[in-house]
Amino acid sequence: MYHTWMRFFTPSPVHHRLGLVCLGVGLQHGALPTVGPRTLDSHVAVVISTGTGWYETPDGRRTTVTAPSLLWLTPGIPHHYAPDPGTGWDEGFVGFTGPATATYTELGYIEPDRPVVPLSDATGPRAVITRIARAARRDNPLLEVETGAAVHELLVALHRARADLAPDGDPVLKALARDAFKPMSVADHATRHGMTLAELRTAVRRGAGCSPKDYLLGIRLGRAKELLAATELPVASIARRVGYDDPAYFSRLFTRRVGMPPIRFRAQESRTVPGGWSDRMPDPGDLPRV
Repeated sequence: MYHTWMRFFTPSPVHHRLGLVCLGVGLQHGALPTVGPRTLDSHVAVVISTGTGWYETPDGRRTTVTAPSLLWLTPGIPHHYAPDPGTGWDEGFVGFTGPATATYTELGYIEPDRPVVPLSDATGPRAVITRIARAARRDNPLLEVETGAAVHELLVALHRARADLAPDGDPVLKALARDAFKPMSVADHATRHGMTLAELRTAVRRGAGCSPKDYLLGIRLGRAKELLAATELPVASIARRVGYDDPAYFSRLFTRRVGMPPIRFRAQESRTVPGGWSDRMPDPGDLPRV
């Protein structure tokens, strides 16, 4: 026996311009029927919370699926899968499409070449799927926007839940963030970690979806913006604090990435605070009531 609940949506063209739209959501459990072989025109993320089963690739190779796991059903790629008939499994699925899928694939959040992805914990992704299901009532005027926004959140939750990533963060990324403001090249960072440049690139791409250079640059420019907005330090001093000995190079880099020079950013965003900004994020309960 099995139980199936699902809803399907048809977002308008204007909703597609948000980048991602949700096409459907479902919650199923038990000894579900075999799916496929079939080919879809859109993406589906199938999150297996409990149980076991199998997934078969187009060339006939069968992979065992053991919960918690993610099945990526990619447009244009045939797929064929089922839970074990004796045990069944518990699954939640979300169908989605939109122009942002190309970028999420480039960043490694969607993996067409990896249809079965072991997860360390399905709790986070299933919580997002449950929220999509609750938003799926037919009288919800925010349906398309609410579920589309949740698809973005689901992709982040799935990436975070991958079993090949440490739950408290990738140690290489954490070390890079710790040393980001030191005047070191990417090659210097690789040597510091006993890695080749290729190994470092692979590790950062897997964990952050970008190159080591872009990862470090995002951290450095984020800190530079904070110093420009919250202090009156000269640009040259800020450049040195975030790892650039050449202030002119820093200014050119900042301008190219941010779209304006540091002085203009400071003029727009200056928030000078006596004693500087706090490094502690306030708890919502600590905020004064108005």
